[in-house]
Amino acid sequence: MSKDAVNVFKLVKTPIYSHCFNHDNSVLAITTENNVLIFNVSQPSKPQLIATLADHDKTVTAVDISVHGRIVTCSQDRNAIVWEPLSDGSYKPTLVLLRINRAATSAKWAPNGFKFACGSSARIVAVCYYEHENDWWVSKHIKSEIKSSITSLDWHDNGVVLACGGTEGIVNVYSGFIKGLDKKEQVMNSPWGEGKYPFGLLLKQFYQGSWIHGIKFNASLEKLAFVSHDARLTIADAQNNIATVSNPSGLPLNDIVWVSDSKLVGAGFDCHPVEFSYDPNAGAVKFSKNIDKIVQSGVAKNISLDNFDNEDDDQENGQQTFGISALRKFKDMDLKGKVSVVDNELGTTHQNTITQLRVLNNSTVSSSGLDVCFFH
Repeated sequence: MSKDAVNVFKLVKTPIYSHCFNHDNSVLAITTENNVLIFNVSQPSKPQLIATLADHDKTVTAVDISVHGRIVTCSQDRNAIVWEPLSDGSYKPTLVLLRINRAATSAKWAPNGFKFACGSSARIVAVCYYEHENDWWVSKHIKSEIKSSITSLDWHDNGVVLACGGTEGIVNVYSGFIKGLDKKEQVMNSPWGEGKYPFGLLLKQFYQGSWIHGIKFNASLEKLAFVSHDARLTIADAQNNIATVSNPSGLPLNDIVWVSDSKLVGAGFDCHPVEFSYDPNAGAVKFSKNIDKIVQSGVAKNISLDNFDNEDDDQENGQQTFGISALRKFKDMDLKGKVSVVDNELGTTHQNTITQLRVLNNSTVSSSGLDVCFFH
């Protein structure tokens, strides 16, 4: 994908840790510090802010939109909130009894939109569902075999099987079956269990050895892909077939998505997406190409104390230097309180770590980062 195909949404000046679209990609939600901003992006060239969700008092770590348009947010304040869309375009917050004593780190709606899972630093995964009698969302806790903070999670398309990964370097696959809400028919043909799915049952475990950053099911292949801090992408299934590949740059990926049964896209500390190809027949995965590849017209110049004093001489002699030197930045900050000249130092659309990916359709993937949110 070339940079000509990239549409950039420069929406905020703060890091975006999480973003999501609604079912028809007309509404975009992004996290920004303690708030979540809701934009109408039916016209991508003119995004319009339609609501601000501002009930959290610490950093919002995740946001997700259900198939019904409900929005769930979770935060380092140890709370999750479900926001109900109203006819006037506003959102009504609904209480969630999360019952955790550490930060909430991730949140994901089940495909049917009637429950969601929330990971936390309390070594707990909370599966939450609505209780009509009291008009709030209650939670059931999964604690088995969890010995670290949960960093990522994902539901299988059947809405029962739930995978999560954490800082202990282990991926656990659980049953998120809620009696009275889910039906046994949902998992009749699932290979992840043996016919019985009581809530919280550990169905499968994969040991990776380093932090798990992102995780994603492919229901059509019954595969689970996850990326870890050792810069590896791993694809596993219920039969313990495992394929793995390393990111050629050696930098970790923060998230991974399936674009098709034979293509995955990951992104992270490279500051640009990376494409991988998967052969379902051979069970092998390999690096395919860089997307939004770093391109520089000049030659990078190493910055050291020795060439601080020589830079002005180089410019006077007509020698072209790369980017803005550290010395020039320090001078500008000292004299004006800010850097007066900005350029695209990396040569990529993102100028900082990419935090999350979302699939919009078979040819479009969106990404958010510590700088801006864009889709291409």
